[in-house]
Amino acid sequence: MAYKKETQCIHSGYEPKQGEPQVMPLSQSTTYRYYDSAFVGKLFDLEAEGHMYSRISNPTVEATEKKISALEGGVGALCVSSGQAATTTALLNICDAGDHIVAACNIYGGTYNLLAVTLKKFGIEVDFIEPTDDAETILKAAKATTKVLFAESLSNPSTNVLDFEKFTAIAEKLQVPLIVDNTLATPYLCQPLKHGANIVVHSTTKFLDGHAAIVGGVVVDSGTFNWDNGKFPALVDPDPSYHGVSYTERFKEAAYIVKARTHLLRDLGMTMSAFNAYWLHHSIETLHVRMDRHCENAQKIAEFLESHPKIDWVRYPGLKSSPDYERAQKYIPKAGAVLTLGVKGGRDAAAKFIDSLKLCSLVVHVGDLRTSILHPASMTHRQLSAEALAAAGVEPEMVRLSVGIENVDDILSDLDQALQEV
Repeated sequence: MAYKKETQCIHSGYEPKQGEPQVMPLSQSTTYRYYDSAFVGKLFDLEAEGHMYSRISNPTVEATEKKISALEGGVGALCVSSGQAATTTALLNICDAGDHIVAACNIYGGTYNLLAVTLKKFGIEVDFIEPTDDAETILKAAKATTKVLFAESLSNPSTNVLDFEKFTAIAEKLQVPLIVDNTLATPYLCQPLKHGANIVVHSTTKFLDGHAAIVGGVVVDSGTFNWDNGKFPALVDPDPSYHGVSYTERFKEAAYIVKARTHLLRDLGMTMSAFNAYWLHHSIETLHVRMDRHCENAQKIAEFLESHPKIDWVRYPGLKSSPDYERAQKYIPKAGAVLTLGVKGGRDAAAKFIDSLKLCSLVVHVGDLRTSILHPASMTHRQLSAEALAAAGVEPEMVRLSVGIENVDDILSDLDQALQEV
């Protein structure tokens, strides 16, 4: 039976059998007991299913992976230690030295730095494109060595909504996967795989956890991309580290996610702890309730700020004045919980506004059930050059507000009193 998202949040992932605990237990163990040496050999040859070592898989982590995969509509998922680890895993799984990535320029600052600086040291090049450019302009950034088209469903912090139709068509023309970071939208608000994306990544540290308690990330595979198109031999050709297994031949539509686990997670070890997976699994059970309140509050606050005399501009795709409004109605009708605003008076006025808040928390975070605020240009995007900040849509006066689930009147009162101090 196909359940709706709210029911999947609660019931997918862990499925207790007769007489087992109703609530998913924590399997806090690094290793697993066996009584058949031949079976253990089959585990290491990828010929049998089971857990060999918790760096690679764990029952609690596996249940959490199944829950997120069900919510995104994928064939499998891989939980890792952070959102950065998820993006790194998703890219390195198919990119080698000499390869090339085309990425939207308005992505999260940490991801921008990963692509522009760190992956460059691996010999992987990247060209950043303006996501609002037409398809032909974006295609010109591609090379014969391009392996990935990368973007965010709801960009952080500029809150632009991705044009899935355009990006899917570009990826198909290039014969490369479209990898989408769905952190701000969550699978409750948007399912990129249903809109043509091939791989989804999340920082589960944000709304999926929602309590600012644990760090984590996840990669979800749609199982729809044709890896046997001549561009991705590592997924097709025999892997000598697993006695010549071909991932596409043995694992079919799950080839990508199996390789990510058995190759990259095995060798690089960016493992999600069993405890973090346990917490995350239970947090997702209330995702739909939290996101409904987040979005309801954010819409009211965006409308309030848009008409406030101390505010120059507000960017929130749920506002009819937003250039992303129509696209949001198509892909993310509940437009999320993050908005940006410009305080009249520029950077100094923005700082005064932030320092005058009492309820809203100044934290380097987004996606908490508590309302959070920060100044991207001097905090999360501090490592970017002035040119890169401009390309990402991060102005000096920009303030990012991650709207929580407190009583909306209390949030509005705090924002208003702080603005009176500017």
